[in-house]
Order: sequence, then C-alpha cells, then structure tokens
Amino acid sequence: MKGLKPLTIVIKLGTSSIVDEKTHEPLLSILSLIVETAVKLHKDGHKVIIVSSGAIGVGLRRMDIERRPKHLPRIQALAAIGQCRLMSLWDSLFNHLRQPIAQILLTRSDIADRTQYLNAQNTLGELLEMGVIPIVNENDTLAVAEIKFGDNDTLSAITAAMVHADYLFLMTDVDCLYDKNPRTNPDARAIEVVEDIYALQADVSSAGSSLGTGGMSTKIVAAKLATSAGVTTVITRSSNPGNIVSIVNYCQHQKSLISPPQSSTPPPGQLLPSPSKTIGSPKNSLDKPRARSTGSLSLEYIVNAPLHTRFTSSLHPIRDRYFWLLHGLTPHGTIFIDTGAHRALANKAGLLPVGVVDVEGAFAQQEAVRIVVVERLPTPSSNGKPWEGNGVEVGRALVNYSAAEISRIKGVRSGEIQGLLGYADSEYVALRENISFFERESRPVTPSLEL
Repeated sequence: MKGLKPLTIVIKLGTSSIVDEKTHEPLLSILSLIVETAVKLHKDGHKVIIVSSGAIGVGLRRMDIERRPKHLPRIQALAAIGQCRLMSLWDSLFNHLRQPIAQILLTRSDIADRTQYLNAQNTLGELLEMGVIPIVNENDTLAVAEIKFGDNDTLSAITAAMVHADYLFLMTDVDCLYDKNPRTNPDARAIEVVEDIYALQADVSSAGSSLGTGGMSTKIVAAKLATSAGVTTVITRSSNPGNIVSIVNYCQHQKSLISPPQSSTPPPGQLLPSPSKTIGSPKNSLDKPRARSTGSLSLEYIVNAPLHTRFTSSLHPIRDRYFWLLHGLTPHGTIFIDTGAHRALANKAGLLPVGVVDVEGAFAQQEAVRIVVVERLPTPSSNGKPWEGNGVEVGRALVNYSAAEISRIKGVRSGEIQGLLGYADSEYVALRENISFFERESRPVTPSLEL
C-alpha cells in the first residue's frame, strides 16, 4: 500500500457477525480479527469507521432472555443494557492494540436537521483526524419506527456518504452475491463486479438472522445509496475480516495500472476463484481484470483476490447537501410536476407554481416532499385527476409553501400568488438549491415507515 493515497473505509457488521444467534455469546474470534484488521488499516495510514449492530443481542445475553421480544419498550431497554456492554467489549479489544475508539449513536431525526447533520459530519471528521476509530450504531434506545434508518446497512451507507468514504464493506454470512441460491443451485454463479446496479439480478433470499433486521436485499439498497455518493461498496464474508485488507490492496492496485484495450474475454492466465460474471457495461478501470503486475505485488496475488461482490461507485456522485436532501430527510408528501417543469429543473431553474400539477399529503413549509413527473391532461380525467399514469419519482425538495398553499397556487404564474394567498413569500414553490435528483429516475429510496 506504500505510495497510495490514504483511504476512508467504513466497515459494517451485523448482529449475526457479533453474537451467536442461539446462545447470544459474543463471537470473540471474529471481533478480534475485525479489530486486528481495523488497526492494520489504520497503521497503513487509512481512516476507519465501524458501524456495529449487536446492542440488543448483547442485552439478551446479559438478561438471559432467549428470544428477541416484540414489545418496543422492552427492545429499547435491552438495547440500553447491551450498548454499554458492547462498547466495553470493543474498547477492551482495541485497547490491547492501544487504539482509541469513540461511540457515535444516531437516529434519523439527528440528521434530519441540517445543522445536526453537519455537526455529526464534523465530529466524525475530527475523530478521524485525531486517529480515533469511531464505532457508529443506531440509537435503538430512543429510536421508534418513524425515526429509524430501517437497518444498519442503510445507516452505514449514510455514514459512508457523510464522510466521503472510499469504500464501504458490508460484512455478511456469504462470500458474495450469486445469481441463484448457491445452497440449492450447484450451477449458481458468483457476481464479482456490479457496474450497473440497476441491471442487477441476484439471489436475495437471505433474510438475515433472527436477531438482525436486515438481509441481502437491504444490502443492495445500501449499495445503491453508497455508490450514488461515490463510495465503492463491497459485500464479503464477515468470518474472514482479513479479506478487507486484501480486497483494498487488490482494488487500489488495479487503479494504479494502466488500462489495456477493453476486451470481452479475460486476458490469458486470468484466474477466478469460481465461475462469475460482471453486471453492467464497463465504466471503471478498477474492475477490469489484469494479467500483469507492477511494483511489489505479484501476478498470483492480483488475480487471486478474495471472493467478493464489488459495486463500482457512480461516475457522477451526489454529495453533501444534495445527498442529505435525498436521504437525510423523510418526505411528508408529494408534488406532481409536468415534463416542462422537469426540464426547467434539469437546467438549474427553480420550481415555479405553473409547473405544479397536483399535491398529495399534508406537509408544512420547509418540509421535504417527493417530486414526481406526470403527464398533464388538458382537462381533468373522470376520476378528477389532472394527470394520467403512475408518474416517475425523480427527487426530493424542501418547499417554500405548505400543501394547502401549493394546492391553491398550482398551475398559476408567480405574479398571481399574492392575489390568491394574500402574500407571496417566494415566487418559487422550491428553490433550485433545495431540490435534488436521484442518480436514476424511479430509483429505490432510503427505507422508511411507508415503504
């Protein structure tokens, strides 16, 4: 890794990677390897963040309770009991290697406020500059359904975007994604590189452990969030955390190579650990197989990277405020706009009331809403709607007017706002700097209570 730039690496561990599913005993062997890996990366000059689940699982063990309860206050109480013991365990293990750590507990409401989001971002940045490894977890003691991230996969993606991470590792109980269930299909092929995540067709039948809340589908959603923010995302086996160092070395070495002419077949001598495939068209030299070596790494090392699935980062990442608008806020309603308004927004104009076709939901001024593009009808249809079809969700906006106000001014020119409302706080329904578009239209969004 000498000569390569320092990286920011986020490692996400699920409950099943931290405690035994049946006995709830801490998996000390895996935790110790994770600690060794994190410290090695740190000594190599990289910045490391761990997103750790497991508080409820540790709490179950502490209170000798066999199964995760369904009563929310009981779950929150177990999280409070387990969180301090979980952090004590992390601190004890890292202390053996003289590595300081810090605890960061977040809920969605903590980042819904822009100032608090920036405070969390600044705190994480300062800890990394101080050489500390932050341990991030959702604050299950306080979180309820309305303010939960959904699972720590989503939290890890938002954390990775917040710190502009280079890599996000989603540790799980399999080596990688497969196009079929490998347990029942011997011909299942490993998916090693995903360049177009929207073309992905993988087996997502793994629903997570009885202690956890996630599964393979939530990891794909997290990968979509992270890659849209420019973070290369990797799924690999949690029982072999040392693979993280090997995969980082492999990916960084690939970046340092000069890309040869593109070829539809691997170069002679290319070795693969199992039959595999790449999803999407080649966009990034990082994921082109190489059959040569430079520097101190040998050909055998390069072509025998540990089995994993790597989601390449977006060529046009969504950063900072625009990512926060999309994924830091919970939308409270929907604004339907016509195609002309959509084109104007794409050309950096603000959203005028004349482009608004309809409004749905109850939201206040300066709250987040979905933006959906629809085909405007010359006259309302039989069901009373001024548009037809399902519409295409394209982004989010912070609005200058409430739902009731927008319902009154939709479709009119800005000069008429004063006459309809008796005041005109702004000529725009939403300012352009308060509007953010998804990387792709109709893309899945951050899991919420509604979804």
